[in-house]
Amino acid sequence: MTTNNLYDNLEYNADKPAISVLLQTAFSKEIRILLKKGQLMKEHKAPKPIVVEVFEGEIDFGVDGQTHALKKGDLLTLDSNVPHDLFAKENSIVRLTLSIQDTVERVEKVVE
Repeated sequence: MTTNNLYDNLEYNADKPAISVLLQTAFSKEIRILLKKGQLMKEHKAPKPIVVEVFEGEIDFGVDGQTHALKKGDLLTLDSNVPHDLFAKENSIVRLTLSIQDTVERVEKVVE
C-alpha cells in the first residue's frame, strides 16, 4: 500500500505550474498540478486517456476551441490525443490521472 496527501507540501511556483507525482500504481500515475491565478498550461495532447479533477480553485479548461469553467469538485475524462489547455482563474489544485504508459516528463514539458 502506498499513501500520500494532496494537500501536503503545497508550494506554488511563481512563474509556471508546479507538477508533482503523488502516487504510481500498476495502472496509473496520480499527478498534482498547482496553478497560481493567471498561470496557463498551453495546449497539448495526452497519448492515452486522462482524468482531471479540480480539488481547489477554478480553472478554464479548453477543449476543441470551447472553454469549460471548472470549479472545486468538478471531474472530467478526456480521450487520447484531444488538444486541451488549462488556465487558472484562481489559485488551484488539480489532480491528473495518467495511464501508466504515459510519462510525467511529458507533462513537465508542457509547463516549460
